[in-house]
Amino acid sequence: FPQQDHEYGRSEEAVHIAIKVETHNHPTGISPHPGAATGSGGEIRDEGATGRGGKPKAGLTGFSVSDLQIDENPLPWEDGRPHPGRLATPLQIMVEGPIGGAAFNNEFGRPNLCGYFRTFHQQVNTLDGQERRGYHKPIMIAGGYGNVRPGHVDKKRLPENAALIALGGPAMLIGLGGGSASSMTSGAQSEDLDYASVQRANPEMERRCQEVIDRCWAMGDDNPIESIHDVGAGGLSNAFPELVHDSDRGGIFQLRDIPNAEPQLSPMEIWCNEAQERYVIGIKEENLSSFAALCERENAPYAIVGRTTSKDELILNDTHFEN
Repeated sequence: FPQQDHEYGRSEEAVHIAIKVETHNHPTGISPHPGAATGSGGEIRDEGATGRGGKPKAGLTGFSVSDLQIDENPLPWEDGRPHPGRLATPLQIMVEGPIGGAAFNNEFGRPNLCGYFRTFHQQVNTLDGQERRGYHKPIMIAGGYGNVRPGHVDKKRLPENAALIALGGPAMLIGLGGGSASSMTSGAQSEDLDYASVQRANPEMERRCQEVIDRCWAMGDDNPIESIHDVGAGGLSNAFPELVHDSDRGGIFQLRDIPNAEPQLSPMEIWCNEAQERYVIGIKEENLSSFAALCERENAPYAIVGRTTSKDELILNDTHFEN
């Protein structure tokens, strides 16, 4: 069917399946509803940012927590001992977390079809005496699958002077250190950093971005996206270097060209926050106008933040501090 008239039609072609499963344990333990929601949102981003653009289709969520300890009806093996104070209780996680994951999926427009839930707690004899073990820091599983067209499975190699674009929402003081916090023992970092690592879910913004991606891959061979990467842990400081490194390129970036909702952010916070919902994309100069038209049509914010270079180095300029 015609690929440029933006009309729905029938198409017979092979289609590949992209499957992703990840955890979002730490944010869900600190703030269950937004933690689980952004866990689902981050997994959706990965399916959309596959190759040169894919289509998320269906999701799953799962939760492993310690004993729920429901006061009115305690179970025989529940001992009533408190859980770590800086973490939400298992009952809070199971009341709020599944709603957060389902809410993001629903508001994005993707069905959350399956999942699981289990509790575990046991007194274990060790060399240092008895230890109480359980999923005090919960396991929150976010997973799903999507489709990607055969011609879009592999990312293209970015040419020199390709535009490096941030698509999606602005920088905010959220999602700082979430990746490292997930790898730490609970309590190993300050409580302020714990809460700074939690993100804010914005499924409507992610849907706008996905609509742009959908319009791009629907163009087939004329897809303007050369390469796409989701913005996860580490924010743009992680996503942009990976985008250019995949093409054996360097990059020159302008920090103050990054859309920013909080002007008081430090350079590190602008560069490193995992503000939802964003993608980084490499596009040739000659395709910028068609991509910009799609973003305008779908009301999806975007900004050209840098350019690729032939030299294998990263340069980040900050005009505010003139360095």
